[in-house]
Amino acid sequence: MRAVRDLRAGGPEVLEITDVTEPQLGDDGVMIAVTAAGLNRADVLQRQGNYPVPPDATDVFGLEVSGTVTALGQNVPETAGFGVGDRVVALVDSGGYAERVVAPWQQVLPLPEGVDPVAAAGLPEVAATVFSNVFMAAAAREGETLLVHGGAGGIGTHAIQVARALGMTVLATVGSAEKAQVVTELGATAVNYKDEDFVERVRELTDGRGADVILDVVGAKYLGPNLDAVATNGRIVIIGMQGGVKGELNVGQLLQKRAAVIGTTLRARSGQEKARIMAAVREYVWPLLASGEVRPLVSRTFPLKQVRQAHEYFDSGSHVGKVLLTV
Repeated sequence: MRAVRDLRAGGPEVLEITDVTEPQLGDDGVMIAVTAAGLNRADVLQRQGNYPVPPDATDVFGLEVSGTVTALGQNVPETAGFGVGDRVVALVDSGGYAERVVAPWQQVLPLPEGVDPVAAAGLPEVAATVFSNVFMAAAAREGETLLVHGGAGGIGTHAIQVARALGMTVLATVGSAEKAQVVTELGATAVNYKDEDFVERVRELTDGRGADVILDVVGAKYLGPNLDAVATNGRIVIIGMQGGVKGELNVGQLLQKRAAVIGTTLRARSGQEKARIMAAVREYVWPLLASGEVRPLVSRTFPLKQVRQAHEYFDSGSHVGKVLLTV
């Protein structure tokens, strides 16, 4: 089958289509004929040599897919909610940039009602990331204020919609007027970090209290400012390191605010943890997609053979929502 493997580190130019052996099914697996695969920041880090493939995973890129079930392992229960021929989405450790992929059945969900099969490829990673971090790790609640950094990206646009649907006030940082319009239409208050100090703006918008939860993809560069912007008893969840890996933290300020700084990744979690997360996504997020309160935002799609161009576009930072590869 055709696939894009992790053969050497570098820019988009290192990516190429190769022929690989079809994955083996396994007793707990679901074989999926891939319709589309989502691009994620983790793919870029892996391509650059900064995010190694887990020991037991394939070196084929890709952490999320949509597609059609072609075979089931013998341990897949009838209660899984899908069978051969059904359209599904899946969260995978790797292997998504390919014609076929095998996923653990616990990480496979039926295609959300009313969602386009291609667009759905951009859901598993963002839905699992947002729900596990904002609502499970940070225990966000109705009535609280969420600050989302990178509000116009795949994670940001999804986080805004889910948080709004679950009764939160959302603030989102953006870097352009175009992106500000997008997050505003999704129900967030835009904070353009290029035109204003986001800490001062967050304080102004919350009457000096700060944000209860901050979802941060920047990392070290924003460690201090996030602590300034978070409310007493607030939670800062760091899920990215675009702004570096090392920073200074004012422990006295952290103690005074009784705040928490939480660092997480998704790919490195155990299968049991991912199963719990995907079950929660199915229970709480899938109904929001079915009702239309949450929808996937797709910036552009590229055929698999244009994987280099897709990564170039992703690297440019101009995308709003998800970038997808169609297979």
